[in-house]
Amino acid sequence: MHLLIGGYAQGKLDYAKTKYNIPASEICRGETEDFEKFPGKKIYYNLHLYLKRKLDQDADIPALMTDFLRTNPDCIIICDEVGNGIVPVLDTERAYRETVGRVLCTIAEQAESVERIICGISQKIK
Repeated sequence: MHLLIGGYAQGKLDYAKTKYNIPASEICRGETEDFEKFPGKKIYYNLHLYLKRKLDQDADIPALMTDFLRTNPDCIIICDEVGNGIVPVLDTERAYRETVGRVLCTIAEQAESVERIICGISQKIK
């Protein structure tokens, strides 16, 4: 498994598609698709938006992620960094950022590689 993180609009998806030669048909998009319904895809994009939708549905995030990581050990996960900057006023927004951060820690621990993408350029973290 490979984890790609970085800020909004920093070229993470384009970087992954080019580096790993992945067609659009192999991308599951977290803003609209449930990762658990699309096992075996090469790229799971916008993990942060997937988690936000699942939190809004009161899903059991640790259980979902445990199943997802077990089912997709060879995928590429792409996520925006959401924990930097001003601390949100709303409890729900703070909980969302904390959830994303904790999930990313779990994924990074298990990942073969972790890269931060800035301006379309990779910085290897692990």
